[in-house]
Amino acid sequence: MFHKVVVANRRAAAARVIRALRDLGIRSVALYSDADRDAPYLAEADEAVHIGAAPAGASYLNRDAVIAAALAVRADAVHPGYGFLAEDATFAERVEREVGRFIGPSPGWIARMGHKPSARALMAEHGIPVGGGSGPLADDEAALFSAAERVGFPLIVKPASGGGGIGMVVARHPGELAAAARRARSTVRRAFGSDSIYLERLVERPRHIELQVVADRHGAVRTLFERDCSVQRRHQKLIEEATAANLDRAVLDALASRVAAVLGGLGYDSIGTVETLFAADGSVRFIEMNTRLQVEHGVTEAITGVDLVATQIRIAAGERLDALLPATVVPDGHAIEARICAEDPDRFLPSTGVLEVFRPPSGPGIRVETGFAEGNDVTPHYDSLLAKVIAHGATRAEAIARLDQALAGFAVAGLHSNIPALRRVLASDAFRAGHTHTGLLAEIGEKQA
Repeated sequence: MFHKVVVANRRAAAARVIRALRDLGIRSVALYSDADRDAPYLAEADEAVHIGAAPAGASYLNRDAVIAAALAVRADAVHPGYGFLAEDATFAERVEREVGRFIGPSPGWIARMGHKPSARALMAEHGIPVGGGSGPLADDEAALFSAAERVGFPLIVKPASGGGGIGMVVARHPGELAAAARRARSTVRRAFGSDSIYLERLVERPRHIELQVVADRHGAVRTLFERDCSVQRRHQKLIEEATAANLDRAVLDALASRVAAVLGGLGYDSIGTVETLFAADGSVRFIEMNTRLQVEHGVTEAITGVDLVATQIRIAAGERLDALLPATVVPDGHAIEARICAEDPDRFLPSTGVLEVFRPPSGPGIRVETGFAEGNDVTPHYDSLLAKVIAHGATRAEAIARLDQALAGFAVAGLHSNIPALRRVLASDAFRAGHTHTGLLAEIGEKQA
């Protein structure tokens, strides 16, 4: 097992990994930027190292600074959390070469699945449906329109690398395509340093269903059910739940078995998430695979009792899956997570300032993941996530009721939060009936107006 692990992330992600390392008896090293000097989890880590100025490029995305910190403290592994460098194959290779172990999949897998058109082609080759789409497109308008003609409208322009819903732009007809491509390229160039894009046929009002994969370095692969991540704004998830309501269990289990067989045959070697869209006509298509811990991993932990972060660490240390998971995992009740963001609850614009009041809820079945405390400053340098509230209940109805009660009791002052918008979703007839889809939040807003 590892002796000392550098946690190359911040706030909720860092706090979660530090807790798992402590439970495993492994020393943790928290990294922090100028903007995160007051983070409460720094005191919970065994060591804390300052790595740079507030902008992510000068700190959490600075590969040299992270590697230098790991070498300075004599760590033997780096855990990237989620976001930032978690799916950076070049960084993972450097960690394996210069530090020790990158806690995640082999760098080759990060590169393989991080390029979305290549990942789609790989899955299609092995019998996983992918739907209409193109390969990566050069910055050439003729090639763009030729690809769009093959794919068909409406379509969505997506970054070939990256994630988090960043850089995805819809074009419903040819007149919108050139502007959509320019906007997508500009966004992904700033976010990911590459302007490579591709096209996918747009699925209207789908359900966004993802499968939790757990694999070891000895050829074993299993899935731990699915999460419904359909409640989104601007292609970014806000509410996730496990398991998915109102979907045929036989279809879900067959898809999970197929995914496990394909990834097992290919030699996948860590935790990961296969993301799919379920269309209204019942068709299913693969969209991408995230080779990292997901923000929403906690709902899977709640219904399975499996600590996914500890499992990920132990897999990286070489342990076998059959020693880490029970032979059979049966879901226990239902779990729903809400992402609390520093945003205007109507327009979803970022809100910054000092958390004059920040009092997370507690209660039966409630778990809160955060890296903030009252008095902390929320800056414009990073994403807007303040906390995740996870509610677990014997039934979906009980989980919804517990989550709504928790959100009602979550006191935040000094800046705006999206709690009112989250509660509107939970109160809607469509959500309560399990009729989720990626356009639900917009529909609720239209009804409110």
